[in-house]
Amino acid sequence: MSTEKVVIIGSGPAGLTGAIYAARAALKPLVFEGFNAGGLIPGGQLMFTTEVENYPGFPEGLSGPKMMKAFRDQAERFGTRYLREDVTEVDFSRRPFVIKSDEHTVETHTVIIATGARANWLNLENEQRLAKSGGGVSACAVCDGAMPVYRNQELVVIGGGDSAIEEGSYLTKFAGKVHIVHRRDQLRASKAMQERFFKLVDEGKMEPIWNTVVTDVLGDASITGVRLKNVKTGEQRDFACKGLFLAIGHTPNTELFKDHLDTDEKGYIKLARPGRTYTSVEGVFAAGDVADHTYRQAVTAAGTGCMAALDAERWLAEKGIE
Repeated sequence: MSTEKVVIIGSGPAGLTGAIYAARAALKPLVFEGFNAGGLIPGGQLMFTTEVENYPGFPEGLSGPKMMKAFRDQAERFGTRYLREDVTEVDFSRRPFVIKSDEHTVETHTVIIATGARANWLNLENEQRLAKSGGGVSACAVCDGAMPVYRNQELVVIGGGDSAIEEGSYLTKFAGKVHIVHRRDQLRASKAMQERFFKLVDEGKMEPIWNTVVTDVLGDASITGVRLKNVKTGEQRDFACKGLFLAIGHTPNTELFKDHLDTDEKGYIKLARPGRTYTSVEGVFAAGDVADHTYRQAVTAAGTGCMAALDAERWLAEKGIE
């Protein structure tokens, strides 16, 4: 078995940017693209985005799948190799490291983990269908909220924490009004975020819908409303809106690594050096949303993918591995 210099797990913006940099450094990276385990698919979460309008260099916007194909083709041009398989097992206790899928066992000197994080959904049938078709259901207001279809419209955000208020505040720049649906009668958000929320309520830009959950998403080609249920009375009603944004958290795709790397209380990989991509195991690096619960943008993921490749290249040089 030949030993790889760099194996990259994940093929979203972080993983493929890392592949571009590693390939141009003649490290001949091998990318496990994923297949579908735990939501890890080739191309990452951007494959669910119909239009990317905030990535530099694409003034007219570009669909998520087209963007990721361009990333992949660019990495391949410089010699990146791909396995469209899910990694099922890792061993970071020995060197070289061992990476296993159902079909391959690979040894490698360094690993870049770029498995990302998946948004938490309600898992309603029409919610999932409209999210995948670009029908007005999203888990990222910053990614999608500025689209013309939402201008001056009634929008709904589900959640009661900082993320929900942050997303809702952003949407007030475009919406007619943003309605925050929360299953409790008070927010879980920080004091500063609550102050921001109630200020926007006073200005008529936001409105809470307390003690309520969404039980269905209405609409065919695009969303026309949501079905709401009061958790105290059981009463249901239909509420008209043109957009639904979920802000009920994300789950990092780190189940595979929890017994091997240090993670925080939410499961995100901890970085061992500020401003670098080093993890708790020397020679293993993390890039993108798998280690970022703050920004979660394609451009920030790509940036850390670059950083991880450079960190891996320098680590290999320090160890005299050519």
